[in-house]
Amino acid sequence: MGDTATRSDDRTKDHGLKRVIGPALLFFFILGDMLGGGIYALVGEVAGEVGGAVWSAFIGAFVLAALTAFAYAELVTKYPRAAGSALYVNLAFKNPFVTFVVAFVVMASGITSAAALAIGFAGDYFSEFISAPVTLVALLFLVVVALVNSYGIGESVKANAVFTVIEVSGLILIVVIGVAALGDGGGGDYDFARNFEWSGDGSPLVLALGGAALAFYALIGFEDSVNVAEEVRNPSRAYPIALFGGLVTAAIVYLLVTMAASTVVPVEQLAESGDLLAVVENGPLDISTRLFSGIALFALANGALINMIMASRLVYGMAEEGIVPSIFSSTLPGRQTPWVAILFTTALAFVLVFTGQESVGLLASVTVMLLLAVFIMVNVACLMLRSDEVDHDHFTAPTFVPVLGALVSAGLITQNEGAVFLRAGILVVVGVVLWFVTKATTDVSGDIDVTNLGD
Repeated sequence: MGDTATRSDDRTKDHGLKRVIGPALLFFFILGDMLGGGIYALVGEVAGEVGGAVWSAFIGAFVLAALTAFAYAELVTKYPRAAGSALYVNLAFKNPFVTFVVAFVVMASGITSAAALAIGFAGDYFSEFISAPVTLVALLFLVVVALVNSYGIGESVKANAVFTVIEVSGLILIVVIGVAALGDGGGGDYDFARNFEWSGDGSPLVLALGGAALAFYALIGFEDSVNVAEEVRNPSRAYPIALFGGLVTAAIVYLLVTMAASTVVPVEQLAESGDLLAVVENGPLDISTRLFSGIALFALANGALINMIMASRLVYGMAEEGIVPSIFSSTLPGRQTPWVAILFTTALAFVLVFTGQESVGLLASVTVMLLLAVFIMVNVACLMLRSDEVDHDHFTAPTFVPVLGALVSAGLITQNEGAVFLRAGILVVVGVVLWFVTKATTDVSGDIDVTNLGD
């Protein structure tokens, strides 16, 4: 890709967003989105699915994520504008209803992710400080998130880089504990060989793929980076490097963390605990469980807040465009935050927590299913837009990769249980009802200006 052609990406119209994000900050933004609460809350859940070879599920999830990342890399460098998945689907299908459904599913995935993180927040980590019912704490946590969201959030990618360092520090602690366990001569129940033990319920490949569907939750977030496309300097060059660099770095971190976890904690105990706190408790180092729990709570809270901000702003943006009832565009006097959209998204999160059986894994699976449906559409859109020429160089994925990405995403969706399909289906139905209610009262037959969604 030539420098002359890509310089056109840096030109910003007077009314556009300022391009201030360089490759390094974009890398931290992507890495921070992926290294969130998922890994803190899901290691034990995946161990219950796979056995001691937890790493195999996370590496499988990395490969699956990388397939769709190729499509995103092509589309975001070809169309370096905000709105992400909805923009690409809108350009490819030119159907307002299809565009709306994709935007609503992205919004719903944010809510289910926040609900999963709320349950993770209320579990063992919170119990290190206060013992209280998980559901009650999760609901109160969502109320606090809603209040902060309503007050107004002025986050920047620089702050995100700081948050990433804090979250990564906890994961580094886990790796250090694993290394110390390997050299420990005190007779602890530490065994690196557990990393190559799969449960007896199937072949290693089948188990790894089944676990990958759940582990995939810990790698989602890379797709959010396309929403800052208009604020990235020279996106045609910066995005592929930052995107794939972030994915590879996250995969390496997860590989080390999961191997450390299986080395330090017997599989049954890790599966029963569900999170990384068991590694700190069983490890040979005298690390405060409260210190680690505090770091984990920060990671979970930050992830939930970011997801709820995204979800509420998407609902607000859709209301502004007249594709959901206009009441959702109401803002709080003085704060100018979308309070009705925040109430709506928080109410949905409440329902998910109430019906989530206090299971991070269940709601994480719903999140993954919703995003996999979006990934199918994005991969198809990538292929449909191949004939659309633009006036600058851009990344181009090998044709077979989006095809494989769509097929694999569809295959993973089929691996979910009925409870996951039910919750995902209900959320989609809620969106469809909103569409038809709005259609009956306003004109939504024209094109949707997806560039304003989430603003």
